[in-house]
Amino acid sequence: MDKNEKVNELARRRGFLWPAFELYGGAAGFFDYGPLGAPLKRRIEDIWRQFFVIQEGFAEIEAPTIGVEGIYQASGHLSGFSDPLTSCKECKEIYRADHLIKHIVEVPDALTNEEIYRTIQENEIGCPECGGELSTVYEFNLMFKTMIGPGNKMTGYLRPETAQGMFINFPRLLRHFRDSLPFAAVQIGKSYRNEISPRQGVIRLREFTQAEAEIFIDPRDKTHPRFAEIKEIKMKFYSQAAQETGTEEEMTFGEAVERGVVAHQMLAYYVARTYQFLLAVGVSPDKMRFRQHKADEMAHYAADCWDAEVFLDRLGWIEIVGVADRTDFDLKAHAATSKVNLSVFVHYDRPKKRQKIVVKPDFKALGPRFKGKAKAVAEALKALPPEKLQGDKITVLVDGESIEIEPSLVSCETVEEEVRGEEIIPHVIEPSFGIDRILYTVLDHSYYEDAVDGETRAVLRFKPAVAPIEVAVLPLMDREELIVPAKKILEELRIRGLRVDWDTSGSIGRRYRRNDEVGTPYEVTVDYETLELGTVTIRDRDSMQQVRVAIEEVADTLQSLLSGKVKFLEAGTLVVPAKEK
Repeated sequence: MDKNEKVNELARRRGFLWPAFELYGGAAGFFDYGPLGAPLKRRIEDIWRQFFVIQEGFAEIEAPTIGVEGIYQASGHLSGFSDPLTSCKECKEIYRADHLIKHIVEVPDALTNEEIYRTIQENEIGCPECGGELSTVYEFNLMFKTMIGPGNKMTGYLRPETAQGMFINFPRLLRHFRDSLPFAAVQIGKSYRNEISPRQGVIRLREFTQAEAEIFIDPRDKTHPRFAEIKEIKMKFYSQAAQETGTEEEMTFGEAVERGVVAHQMLAYYVARTYQFLLAVGVSPDKMRFRQHKADEMAHYAADCWDAEVFLDRLGWIEIVGVADRTDFDLKAHAATSKVNLSVFVHYDRPKKRQKIVVKPDFKALGPRFKGKAKAVAEALKALPPEKLQGDKITVLVDGESIEIEPSLVSCETVEEEVRGEEIIPHVIEPSFGIDRILYTVLDHSYYEDAVDGETRAVLRFKPAVAPIEVAVLPLMDREELIVPAKKILEELRIRGLRVDWDTSGSIGRRYRRNDEVGTPYEVTVDYETLELGTVTIRDRDSMQQVRVAIEEVADTLQSLLSGKVKFLEAGTLVVPAKEK
């Protein structure tokens, strides 16, 4: 059994992840989070909020998971959110066509359907199931379609991403932030994609949780005021150039921006914050890199895009976060479709003087000639650019009618005006996090095995901040004289807000192993010395060392351990780390 199988087996057995709908035979691409998986997921989400809501000051919103059709016309999901499929003419099995040529073409996403099919034919690729001939390649839209209300009058779709909720609320968000850039909104919630053949557990789901931030910035200035905080952080960058040689480059974020590896400070800052978040939840830095999209996979509207990728046994490198500069594509698309102005008036530090050509129609002459249409003709003339006023005749369009006017009926004048600002369409920086993939990565990167007393001990070395159980209270034996003081400790720890488990089943060694396996950082054991001396043992999951602590000091000691203010030494004593002294 390889590590992937061991992690999945542990996740099912101990209540982290369960295949959904098992009572009715199940359905691929759906998972339930069990009693340990749900709190693990919530704690990861809460740390994300600490980074992007609390520390960055972004506003969290919650939008419906069903959207009306116009949203996805504007976003491009109706026309472009699809996968290329091919089906076997013999057994009728359906496949992602681009996946069938991954071993032949490095970036099959960049090929057209015709090119994919030609590659299949030229390489004589048949049905993986029966070897039969494959059909021509066709598109399958990944959105779940539904109808809103009775009578099929309004079409709706389950959202394929949370981002659109922030874009269509842009005018209200702009007012919330007092019409000032930059600002950002975030959302954590469910998204839905009708995946063709989800076969990688929670790596590819049909219902999944995203955490996304849409950061609206002034396109004229992509520096970040807090860039100095992260510029010295070193990380593995797998840039477009590095991918040509197959070698990752380790450098600081300051170097990455200076060398042009990352497009600008604003994008680099949020890549760095993403990196810090992933480390905080327990992703291994040795199994993580940030890969830049290649030129042929970069979205046409993106200025730059970086994916956080993690290495998982058997699955290889998997994307878990994308951080992109989406420019002004989204707001322009929604403005065009909705006919609502989504620009921002940006004030200059100092008003600017500029010359302007003003078109001045001769209202006295226009009135008698055009009567009721005179005002409309005059407005049409004022809207014309100066170059259109040249020639023998000037043509304007009024209520669909083309009208010719003599040049003598209009004049131009150059005036100087004071300009206090300008209308701009903000650009968007978007960090997009796949919470389910991050959770599975934390499980995988936390899983270790070691030998204890001739047996193999499986342990999840969760960071205390994400552990679904922080402390287990364990009476040495299931006897009244030990249960009573143990229950008091249990109640005190819960009052302190700690996540505590109670376990009296089996030998103390077996209970230690159970808690190691689910990642509980510390166990409190109540034994007969507790009755005699008023002390209990606190056991450390990773080192398996124990230290005796007075009952009245247990809660404070555990809180200090969980916060990192105090640490275990190998000898089983507690010390304050050097940086805390």
